[in-house]
Amino acid sequence: MKLLATYLIGLIFGLGISLSGMSNPAKVLNFFDVFGAWDPSLIFVMGGALVTTFVGYKLVFGREAPVFEPTFHLPTSANINARLVGGSAVFGIGWGIAGFCPGGALPALGTSRWEVFAFVGALVIGIALAKLLQSAAAPDLKSRT
Repeated sequence: MKLLATYLIGLIFGLGISLSGMSNPAKVLNFFDVFGAWDPSLIFVMGGALVTTFVGYKLVFGREAPVFEPTFHLPTSANINARLVGGSAVFGIGWGIAGFCPGGALPALGTSRWEVFAFVGALVIGIALAKLLQSAAAPDLKSRT
């Protein structure tokens, strides 16, 4: 049942991303081009995502526990540090350059366009590199705490 729920959530997410145009890098790049061919339609997509998230959080966290887990797994830190800001900056710069974010690129794999595969490949390499750097810096990070 958990696998079926995961599949359905992914399917709904992928359809939403595809129907909204978030898997089309040209549409995303036009959203960022405020002095050129600006396309403000993604503001409505983001607004819809915010409303859905707000309602979803109210419904989910109104429960005592999740449906398929004994407890909620939530971040324990609210610190804003250099890693968080740096990661956010890299994410934003990559999204602005490529027109893809991970959420939009994965459903776009179905288009079989080489640009999507190049982005997802770079994403996987970036994740692996970040994990490698994090494990190499782990002793240094532990000594600071």
